[in-house]
Amino acid sequence: MDALTGLLEGPRARGAFMIRACFDPPWAIRVEDEAPLTVMLVVRGAAWILPDRGDRLRLGPGDLAFARGPDPYTCADAPGTAPQALILPGGECHYPDGRPLNGVMDLGVRTWGDRPDGGTVLLIGTYQMRGEIGGRLLDALPPLLSLTADVWDCPLTPLLTEEVVRDAPGQEVVLDRLLDLLVITALRAWFARPEAQPPAWYRARADPVVGPVLRLLQDHPAHPWTVAALAAKAGVSRAALARRFTELVGEPPMTYLTGWRLALAADRLRDTDDTIGAIARQVGYGSAFALSTAFKRTYGVSPQDWRTRPA
Repeated sequence: MDALTGLLEGPRARGAFMIRACFDPPWAIRVEDEAPLTVMLVVRGAAWILPDRGDRLRLGPGDLAFARGPDPYTCADAPGTAPQALILPGGECHYPDGRPLNGVMDLGVRTWGDRPDGGTVLLIGTYQMRGEIGGRLLDALPPLLSLTADVWDCPLTPLLTEEVVRDAPGQEVVLDRLLDLLVITALRAWFARPEAQPPAWYRARADPVVGPVLRLLQDHPAHPWTVAALAAKAGVSRAALARRFTELVGEPPMTYLTGWRLALAADRLRDTDDTIGAIARQVGYGSAFALSTAFKRTYGVSPQDWRTRPA
C-alpha cells in the first residue's frame, strides 16, 4: 500500500446527504451542520464560501471545494448577501430566525432552492458522521480547499448531475459510492498540486530512508517493530533513522506507529463488528486491555465507548 492509498482508503459514505442546490442571486445559506466533510461542485454560475475564520473562496463553473467541519461557514452568491436559510445537523433546515423551512425550498428529488433551472447550480455531498471519513484524512486537510476547473476537469460531473436527481431502488448506495469516488479522485489531484500542504509524513514518503520505513509501518502495523529493526531495514543506524524520521515526519518512529495503530483501531471499531481483542491483534497490541489503555490515553474514551457513541 502506498502512502496515498493508505490516506484515501477511508471515505465510506453511509446514507450521505446529497443534493442539487439551485439559486438565483441574491442567495446565501448559513451552514452549521458540524459535518466532518462537505464537497461542493459548481455546475453552473458561481458561489462564494465564507468561513467564519480564514480566507474566503470564490468558485466558478467546474470548480470544486471541500469544507472540513465542524466549523460553520456561509455559502453565497456574494460576500455581502444575508443568509436566507440555516442548515443544522442532520440536514435540518431553518430560516435564520429559527423557524423551520418545512419544505418551502424543496424542488423535487434531492433538489432544493429557488427554481430547478436557477442561475447557480451546485452539487453538494456531505459526510454526516466522522466515522465515514478516516481521522487521518481529515487531519491532513486544511479547513477549506479547492480545485479549479483550469487545473482539474472533474470527470464525474455529468454522472453526478444525472444520478443525484434519480429516484430508483438502491439509489442512496449509488450516490454514496459516487461521493466516495469524487472525494478520492479530487484529493488525489489536490495532493499532486505544488501548493497543496499535505501532512509531513506524506511528504516524507519520497525520502529514500524514511519513505520505505513509513511503508513498512503502514503496511504491517501489527509487526513488533523496534527502531533497531526499522533502521536495519533502511540500512542506517538507529540514531540516524530516529533523527531523520523525526526531522521529516515531526515525531519519532515509535510515536508515529502508535498513532497509526490507534487510528486504524478507531476506524475498525466503527467499520467492523470485530471484537476489541481481535482489533487489538490486527493493529499490533497483545491484548484488548493493552489497546484500551493506549486508546483511552489518546482518544479520551474506551474503545467500547468509541464504538457505541454517536459519531
